Amino acid sequence: MPKNVNTRPIVVVGGPTASGKSGLAMKLAERFDGEIINADSMQIYRELPILSARPSTADETRVPHHLYGVISVADGYSAGQWLQMAEIAISDVCIRGKLPIICGGTGLYLKVLMEGIAPVPPVPEDAALAARALYDELGGDAFKARLTEIDPDGAAKLPAADHQRLIRAYAVKTATGRTLAEWQADQSVDPGVDGKYFTILLAPPRDALYARIEARFDAMVDLGGLKEAQALGAQGLDPSLPGLKALGMPNFLAHLAGTCTLDDAIEKAKQTTRNFAKRQTTWFRHQISADLEVPGFGDGAEAGAVDALARFLG
Repeated sequence: MPKNVNTRPIVVVGGPTASGKSGLAMKLAERFDGEIINADSMQIYRELPILSARPSTADETRVPHHLYGVISVADGYSAGQWLQMAEIAISDVCIRGKLPIICGGTGLYLKVLMEGIAPVPPVPEDAALAARALYDELGGDAFKARLTEIDPDGAAKLPAADHQRLIRAYAVKTATGRTLAEWQADQSVDPGVDGKYFTILLAPPRDALYARIEARFDAMVDLGGLKEAQALGAQGLDPSLPGLKALGMPNFLAHLAGTCTLDDAIEKAKQTTRNFAKRQTTWFRHQISADLEVPGFGDGAEAGAVDALARFLG
């Protein structure tokens, strides 16, 4: 493994949910003496092993995994925090002479890893609390109108129901005097983590992907996904926390609150997941330039990925 961080190889396996990223990453790790580092914003949470489809204990025994289940939902999480932890994990893997394989479908994580992150300063707690209180007082539409007065471009990109990002945009502007877009314009051209990247992108056919999504969600239900949601919901956490928006979580919580049947919750969760996968696919197509794009699932891509990665590693 090269010692120079500018030339150390780093493999990225990305793609939409249920496309087989984890399985392919496992095969590559076993073939090239690698270790897997999580780039999924929900698999980071320890309370969501089922609903986030986290790798099993058996998988983690076969190949070392990092940044899975290491944060509590109650603590929240950000792309900046992930980048700091990922850099430490990558350096540790490289120092031990192993190949770091970054695996996940959270496009923002992969983007900040390879391109860096905007230097947005921390927002003081009082500014964040004031923005949240104003949103609660005005409601989504009126709050968005208020944001439009100070950040028209930012407000135009956000729906009134996206309270988390609206509040964030308002708090950043009021606390720093600059909009998020202005801060992001200062983003460094240097990568978040130096290295020589080889990116594999899975892009399976839509209908086949949707079928896998539905089958996997049924499996999650059988494994105890509802009980997992119930246990987390019983903690009385702030519903705006990112972990409480995990695919299936809001639907199961609605069922547990008596506002819908379990069948309705499952069907709505599947639809939400299909919509999410569609957005992921579009995002990856426009935002990530892959060294190897696979027009299928991870379990059918091993041979081509192994050949391509072997050539890359020389």
